[in-house]
Order: sequence, then C-alpha cells, then structure tokens
Amino acid sequence: MVQGETSFSRSPCVSESCPAVAEMDAQCWPSSNELNEIRERISKMANVNKEEVRVAVSPYRICPLGAHIDHQGGTVLAMAINKGILLGFAPSANNQVVIHSGQFQGEIKFRVDEIQQPKDKCLAKDSSERHEQCDWGRYVRGAVYALQSRGNNLSKGITGYICGSEGFDSSGLSSSAAVGVAYLMALEYANNLVISPTENIEYDRLIENEYLGLKNGIMDQSAILLSRHGCLMCMNCKIKDYKLVYQPKVLEYKESEQAKATSILLALSGLKQALTNNPGYNKRVAECREAAQILLEASGDYNTEPILSNVDPEVYEAHKHKLEPNLAKRAEHYFSENMRVMKGLEAWSLGKLKDFGMLITASGQSSIQNYECGCEPLIQLYEILLRAPGVLGARFSGAGFRGCCLAFVEADLATEAASFVRREYLKAQPELASQISNDTAVLICESAECARVI
Repeated sequence: MVQGETSFSRSPCVSESCPAVAEMDAQCWPSSNELNEIRERISKMANVNKEEVRVAVSPYRICPLGAHIDHQGGTVLAMAINKGILLGFAPSANNQVVIHSGQFQGEIKFRVDEIQQPKDKCLAKDSSERHEQCDWGRYVRGAVYALQSRGNNLSKGITGYICGSEGFDSSGLSSSAAVGVAYLMALEYANNLVISPTENIEYDRLIENEYLGLKNGIMDQSAILLSRHGCLMCMNCKIKDYKLVYQPKVLEYKESEQAKATSILLALSGLKQALTNNPGYNKRVAECREAAQILLEASGDYNTEPILSNVDPEVYEAHKHKLEPNLAKRAEHYFSENMRVMKGLEAWSLGKLKDFGMLITASGQSSIQNYECGCEPLIQLYEILLRAPGVLGARFSGAGFRGCCLAFVEADLATEAASFVRREYLKAQPELASQISNDTAVLICESAECARVI
C-alpha cells in the first residue's frame, strides 16, 4: 500500500469525522479559563476591550517516525498535540511591539520598522544589547526579520503576552517553532497580511535557520501549521509536499481484530539545555551532508546538492563501505529511518498500532546507536518507557540532546504507565526527577488541531 515513493496531496484529512472530533479537542486546549485569563491580561496591558484581544494558539508537536532526517530531505510523520503556546495580543495603534512572558522576566520592546540582524551579526554587538536581542525576545524579532526579508510591509506592532503549557519549556516538543509560528500569525493578523500555512512554514524556517543559526529542517513548523486532530501528517521534506492520514476508528474493526485506542505519553527528563547552544545538532547535520557528498561523488555525481535524499538507495548500498565509521552510522540512520517511515505510514493507515509502536522503538534505538544522540538520563527514560504497561513504542522527542521521550500507549493503561514511569525515573535519576513537578513529569496527551488565531 505504501511502497517506495509516496504520492502526496494537499487535501484535508481524509476522514469526514475529523472536523467534528477536532472541535471537541479544541474545547480541551486551550480551555475557556485559559483564554479568558489571557484576554483579561492583554485588555489591561493594551487598554482595549477584551473582545478586541486575539489569541494565537500554536501547538507543540511530536514526531513518531522520521527522526533527524528532515534536514536531509527525508519523509517524516508528525502530529500536533493538545499542549502548546498561547500568545494573547492586540494590534498596536502604532509600530511598537511590547511583549511580556509567562516564563521569563522583563519586557521586550521595539519598533517593527527596525532592521533586525541575524544571530551572527547580533553577537558582534555590545553585551547589553546582545542580552536583550539574543535572549527570549529573539523569536519575536526573528518573526519580524522573516517577514521583512520577504518584502512584507509591517506598519503595526502588537501588545502581547506569551506563555506555554506548564512544565514544557525546553522539553523537546519544538516549543521554539511553536513560539515562532505564534509571533508570525500575530504580526500577520495585526498588519492584515494573508499568509498561507505553507508560506509560514518557510517564514518560521527563516527564523530558525537564518536568524537563530540553527540548521534544522521544516518538520517542526509543518506539523504545527498543517496537523489535524486524529490524523498523522506525512511530509516529504525534499519536495515540501504532504498528506494527512486518518487512523481507522476502533469501531471499524471486527471484534476479533479490534485495535485498542491509544494515547500519547510524554515523559520529561529534566534536561533543559537549549538546542541552539548544543554543537552536537549542527555537527551531525554536517556529518550527514559530508556522507552524502562522498556517496554522490563515488557515483560520479559532483553537482547535486549533498543531502542524503539525493542519494539513491542503490548508490548507498554500492558505496557505503567508503564512509568512515561516524559518517557510515549517520547514513545508516537516514536510510533505515526513511524505510521505517514508509512502513509506519502503512501500519498507521491499517490500524496496526503494535507494528507502528515497534517501528517507533526501532527509531529510538537507531537514534542512540547510529545517530548517536541522547545521553544517560534520556536513554534511561526511553528504556523505562519500554517497560511500562501498555506502551507500544517509545523514542526521544526532538533532537535527543535534552527534553523528553514520547510513547504511544494503550489508552486504558495510560494512567498506570505514567505512574510507573514517574516512579522508576525517580529511582534512576533522583536529582533530575526532583526538579520536575510530579503533576507534569509524565503527561497523557492527545493529537490536536494546527496553529490558528482565535
């Protein structure tokens, strides 16, 4: 059913029931209390009526399969979850941007007509200015930079307050992309700019690649901007095309082969090092490109861009012996992960969730052995999840250098599994585990709708 090259389309979720379910999900997050609280805050900050306040809802994402291959043009599977970033805002009467944060102290204030400088130029400035421009305010400045760099006219700023779901900062769920998307949508709304989701994927890529200097791909932004509740987003990151695949309902199965409903388990490690400060990520991206160049040149191709999606599997098999050990591991991860994505897409569409879970676990193992990401606490957390009751599969979430692990778990065993993971991780890593609130150490989540302004 899903072999070799996948056919992609920009169609809505293939299940007619998705919109109705999505509406129910939207009522769960954000809650009416969360929206009311943020609207009241902005009403006072901007001196406007609550009815004039808008909220950019930007969900976090998970990537069950497709780890570390989006930057090489691979195919990935992802979905948004019902946790994320809320940015309450009111369009300014002038060009001023004023932002407060629920997670960080201070105020970010600047004009939208200021020329924003990327990270490398920002670092050349004096330390006090660098502290303001290159700390938490860099994402809203990056959003202005991205919109400016593509010729959009920004005349109005925003007064805003941004906050994330409690306990999820630095968690490996792409909170940075969610923040960037929220700022983009708010600035676009304030300036009456009609921007498509696919255009905003590119704008958020500009924030992360050009403004912040992070060499990641487009999977994070794509999942945040394109997901639908109950659907798995499959994106070919080379040609930037996607489709949404609905998992068959449990009720559609015969009793003898009935698939069990699943939930998403997120287990936090307590590791909070920022990805932009970790050289391991960009180093591995460079290693993938070096491997691609060696393989392409071995086949006589000196002109094609050196990314692994441009290397035919046959060329890889014929010349992989020419790669030195580190590069061989990176290439092996890419080609095996791409195959897991294809098999996973088929398993999901057929409701074979045990098979889907086994592929997720294999992805986690390859991330450890071949991509060589992760550290002792994350690997321990991954292994604990695999022993938890009802868990079908698990792996690191995000780049694997910090943050959390994700698992797909049978819904009726999710609470028991969460308790097991909390207890066992506390034994394995008492210092890290003690830094996490017991209420947010392991969370049970569901899939959610894409980013939007409400």
